[in-house]
Amino acid sequence: MPKDTSIKSVLIIGSGPIVIGQACEFDYAGSQSARSIREEGIEVILINSNPATIMTDPSMADHVYLKPLTTKSIVEILKEHPQIDAVLPTMGGQTALNLCLEAEEKGIWQDFGVRLIGVDVNAINITEDREQFKQLLERINVPTAPAKTATSYLQGKEIAQEFGFPLVIRPSFTLGGTGAAVVYKKEDFDELLTRGLEASPIHEVLIDKALMGWKEYELELLRDKNDNVVIICSIENMDPMGIHTGDSITVAPAMTLSDTTFQKLRDYAILMMRSIGNFAGGCNVQFAVSPDEKEDIVAIEINPRVSRSSALASKATGYPIAKIASKLALGYNLDELLNQITKSTSALFEPTLDYVIVKIPRWNFDKFEGADRTLGLQMKSVGEVMGIGRSFQEALHKATQSLEIKRNGIGADGKGYKNYEQIIEKLTYASWDRVFVIYDAIAMGIPLSRIHEITKIDMWFLKQYEELYILEKEISGYKVDTLPRELLLEAKQKGFADRQIAHMMSCVESDVHNLRMSMNINRVFKLVDTCAAEFKAQTPYYYSTFEAEIEKANGERYVDNESIVTDRKKIIVLGSGPNRIGQGIEFDYSCVHGVLASKECGYETIMINCNPETVSTDFDTADKLYFEPVFWEHIYDIIKHEKPEGVIVQLGGQTALKLAEKLSKYGVKIIGTSFDALDLAEDRGRFSDLLTELHIPFPKFGIAETADEASKLADSLDFPLLIRPSYVLGGQGMKIVINKQELEEHVIDLLKTIPGNKLLLDHYLDGAIEAEADAICDADGNVYIIGIMEHIEPCGVHSGDSNATLPPFNLGEFVMQQIKDHTHKIARALKTVGLINIQFAIKDDIVYIIEANPRASRTVPFIAKAYGEPYVNYATKVMLGHSKVTDFDFNPQLKGFAIKQPVFSFSKFPNVNKALGPEMKSTGESILFIDDLKDDQFYELYSRRKMYLSK
Repeated sequence: MPKDTSIKSVLIIGSGPIVIGQACEFDYAGSQSARSIREEGIEVILINSNPATIMTDPSMADHVYLKPLTTKSIVEILKEHPQIDAVLPTMGGQTALNLCLEAEEKGIWQDFGVRLIGVDVNAINITEDREQFKQLLERINVPTAPAKTATSYLQGKEIAQEFGFPLVIRPSFTLGGTGAAVVYKKEDFDELLTRGLEASPIHEVLIDKALMGWKEYELELLRDKNDNVVIICSIENMDPMGIHTGDSITVAPAMTLSDTTFQKLRDYAILMMRSIGNFAGGCNVQFAVSPDEKEDIVAIEINPRVSRSSALASKATGYPIAKIASKLALGYNLDELLNQITKSTSALFEPTLDYVIVKIPRWNFDKFEGADRTLGLQMKSVGEVMGIGRSFQEALHKATQSLEIKRNGIGADGKGYKNYEQIIEKLTYASWDRVFVIYDAIAMGIPLSRIHEITKIDMWFLKQYEELYILEKEISGYKVDTLPRELLLEAKQKGFADRQIAHMMSCVESDVHNLRMSMNINRVFKLVDTCAAEFKAQTPYYYSTFEAEIEKANGERYVDNESIVTDRKKIIVLGSGPNRIGQGIEFDYSCVHGVLASKECGYETIMINCNPETVSTDFDTADKLYFEPVFWEHIYDIIKHEKPEGVIVQLGGQTALKLAEKLSKYGVKIIGTSFDALDLAEDRGRFSDLLTELHIPFPKFGIAETADEASKLADSLDFPLLIRPSYVLGGQGMKIVINKQELEEHVIDLLKTIPGNKLLLDHYLDGAIEAEADAICDADGNVYIIGIMEHIEPCGVHSGDSNATLPPFNLGEFVMQQIKDHTHKIARALKTVGLINIQFAIKDDIVYIIEANPRASRTVPFIAKAYGEPYVNYATKVMLGHSKVTDFDFNPQLKGFAIKQPVFSFSKFPNVNKALGPEMKSTGESILFIDDLKDDQFYELYSRRKMYLSK
């Protein structure tokens, strides 16, 4: 059956601000869905409160509403657009599903004659209500773990008595495992049961027998109206049951399943999807499999929506699940749609992979003092990375190199643990760095059988680790001039970085790089083509690997490289890597706009990034996508292969900026602001000299490299002092101290974690107002300020955690003029070409400079949405020298005020100090529009402004 012609207008619900458990993957899904539906000539109306997303760009839908995700907003939109025929709630995570259910219960869809597509209400209810779901599985003979539901404290206690410990508590209708827990001992049960009942919006929990140590698998399915079902991807969790899938290291395709068990999983998954309703769309099914030769199967859950794993599966296979699911929701059948990558085969096929992908989560525990760092059923990671390789070992290495946690891969970098007790503890209580600790355990000589007994990680994975360690030992016996070619090639094929190999032979990275070049061991690039090269792929989506040479009949030797270099002028945009606190989706937004603007200027665009959740790694955002770590060695090899006009580093946050120095050292052109100007802004000494020359005030400060120096400085600067390290993002390591003892403790702690860093000590302007400005500047020194924001919270709360008001609400003309003058002067003095963000502290009507960053900041998308102008597009054209600031006709439109509101994920860490200070803690943001300052919401924010400030 072709497209349902009665649908002329669709409402898409987004997922709101980014919180732990619900990150950028829903921006990717929503953006794909909106494009997919508009291609069909259908009107799209979109609601989402997160301004940092691509999906809320005016060009993505016919009408975009940046409103709170409430039924009140839904009613307002339906009144405004009576033509809406259908609502698609499966692209906005749990937030959208819950909102859709609430609107259904209140009769809103019925009142306005809107029908649900992509899922039905029964399916949401059955899959979210743990008791109904359990009964359904029993009816269709799919095995489940012994379990009972409790809606009261008393019921819960009775069930626990019957089952014995360990137990698992899972609240109904929650996302990211909120409130879920494993209970090992009776003493912990009462508190965890109460927490679970409170976390569930309907105060219901499922208590089941814990399947600790069982292997965990996920399948991604799509189904059309004709009941055709395809399985897009099988994903195996390297970490066994007991750790939330969002916090597990996952591998695709599944590695350790027997074929018969895989077929059973498929059959069960299809049966489950068919039995929860007859809607057309996507599903994610999770199973546990016993780790013995019996391979017993137990179904854990099914999600009738696009999930975090769907984004991963889409990037892993090249099959755009959200895009196809949206078409199916409109009534198409799978066999009527094209495979988006080959463009010659139908979408009714299952992708085959001739490579392996490994996903590793990215955690931010350092931001949550006192947080429990062990991993469990409640998700705690804030982002993820994916590595693609020809083997598990290569993909694992590439994923660890993508994390940006100062590791060069698995082992061989001198940063492993050496203490036996510590290693055993980190293996026993799954720690966030367990992926590295397994290697340390093998290096220490702990037998694989013991590691398996503690972690229950499958022996196959542990043997892969062991092979890496044996290879490291072998290479360590050589020097650069004696290392045989086949050993170097093997190390590269297994994913070891040049830096790691240099560490093994006690030499430097460039020695290994030069040796590789002399032996002709070069990276080759392969296509992600969905069909193991059986059909020709049309989309340029690549990963790198190393291959042995092939010899032709005539004796000519070559290595097969699938990335063909064109003769067009090229621009590379460096992505922002994994999502984390301080560097989130805002930077991905800027990268995507950088790519699109470069295309408009006639360049071939090349994106390098490793984050599977984002729009920047969608295979049709850039002309060419290299899904690779934003890690020096990988980037440099791509640059040598593609020979671009230059590289854009100022859009990808600190990830890309950190590589600017090496790029300029190796003679690669940096597009826009030069490395020297970027460095000048980061180097407090040089920057303060510049401000002095310009007669611009700044707080008294000093630079210390030891605790002694810091103590001496404190005598001349006066407390309170703000301490901060150089070259960090999101206020990492910043603190306000009020006496010498606090000062010494913090300085010693910082120098331990960031050795050799220059620490800046500023006199903290107590009670000052904080403001910031973003501007675009061109090579001729023309400056346009795109927005000035005033923070509701006082100076001392990190700008990312403050409620920022655009335009300012109580800065006088005299202060505003100083802000404008300072911004113009600094942007010109730094020779900025592109974007710049400057932060100010205002005390007694004097405007002091806190810092300047000549790059895209996290407020740029917010200002662009509030004023309705594409500022990143303009800035990119300025960087490329294609346009001047004076070429644009700026016309900002905003009635009243826009407030950027931070959103926190403290609920995941019950015992954490929630006080705000100079280190950023929020995971996301929403935008609030108010007509005037009499608005109740503004009044409430303003009255609470000082409450959370911590010294």
